[in-house]
Amino acid sequence: MNTTIRVLMGATALSAVALTAQAETLTIATVNNGDMIRMQGLTDDFTAKTGHTVEWVTLEENVLRQRVTTDISTKGGAFDIMTIGMYETPIWGANGWLVPLDNLSEEYDVDDILPAMAGGLSHDGTLFAAPFYGESSMIMYRTDLMEAAGLEMPDAPTWNFIREAAAAMTDRDAEINGICLRGKAGWGEGGAFITAMSNSFGARWFDMDWKAQFDTQPWADTLNFYKGMMDESGPAGYATNGFNENLSLFQQGKCGMWIDATVAASFVTNPDDSTVADSVGFALAPDTGLGKRSNWLWAWALAIPAGTQKQDAAVEFVEWATSKSYIDLVAANEGWANVPPGARTSLYENPNYQAVPFAQMTLDSILSADPNNSTVEPSPYVGVQFAAIPEFAGIATDVSQEFSAAYAGQQTVEEALAKAQAITTDAMEAAGY
Repeated sequence: MNTTIRVLMGATALSAVALTAQAETLTIATVNNGDMIRMQGLTDDFTAKTGHTVEWVTLEENVLRQRVTTDISTKGGAFDIMTIGMYETPIWGANGWLVPLDNLSEEYDVDDILPAMAGGLSHDGTLFAAPFYGESSMIMYRTDLMEAAGLEMPDAPTWNFIREAAAAMTDRDAEINGICLRGKAGWGEGGAFITAMSNSFGARWFDMDWKAQFDTQPWADTLNFYKGMMDESGPAGYATNGFNENLSLFQQGKCGMWIDATVAASFVTNPDDSTVADSVGFALAPDTGLGKRSNWLWAWALAIPAGTQKQDAAVEFVEWATSKSYIDLVAANEGWANVPPGARTSLYENPNYQAVPFAQMTLDSILSADPNNSTVEPSPYVGVQFAAIPEFAGIATDVSQEFSAAYAGQQTVEEALAKAQAITTDAMEAAGY
């Protein structure tokens, strides 16, 4: 073997060793939503570009929240990347638990992130999580059933209209429920829905002195209206239905209306998954005439725990999964209707996406949600479907369990609200508010 060949082989071997040393296996915790499942199917693209591989821990929403919260607060180190949202990000960023995303590449174009999303995922102006998708909530409804009921959906309906339409579309013999809504316990499941709904009825979690407000008329009005409408026109067992359960019901043609995350629009209009894909319309979430609609604001976002030993590789993944090029990758594989929505300004300026039937309603819903001014009466907290304080998740989980018990007929609405008042008052006093 001559010297030149030996040198070349040595260089090749060193190069291979260097690549192997740089390649990491990232462990990512995520939620079992359709967009996240789709991302998992496309990660070969990330591996091909970077050499890094990915191990997924995919969990139901309530379980995910528990797992990642326990892991990061105890410095467990189980995950290199976590899927979290607008509630956790500013709090965990302030605690120093997350890697600041303040050095993303120029190509990534951080200024393209919708301001509503960037603001909700920042603390003191520093971004701590990148939005995989952003959402509000809106009405998805069966246009054929609405027409058969002799009704026409307004672009911005009231709750009274929704209840009337739900009753008119309900056909128990055909297994069609006029309306499907979350009732499942969990602050981010049924708790998020009923809190956003309560805003439109004039309710709030706390007054300006941080006193619990569940003993007020607006909360009684909210829960009584919700339970009355769902008992009349909702599916059996609605007290245990969350996002995924209602999505399945709607896709099977068993819901006249569904008020939930705007991100669901791509799934209910996809003919591969939805039996009613060609007869779905969209409208803003309802109100009661008090000046607040019942839509929330959320992002499922990717964040990096401060303790990870694989920070550089984790940043590469976050950039890949939340980039413009990832949107193009999904569009090429799945079509523009199925790209992750609600995160980037440029998406809503793209003519291909503007042609998607739910694109504008999604953007209008996102822009109409104001986390700094979400209630009719003044409130001391930031957040639409949550209060951005560390104690909220635990309190709201307990409160949501009482509400679900009332939906299921295990106690009265009045009993549930009395327990919610006591739970919240005790916890806030213990926390020193």
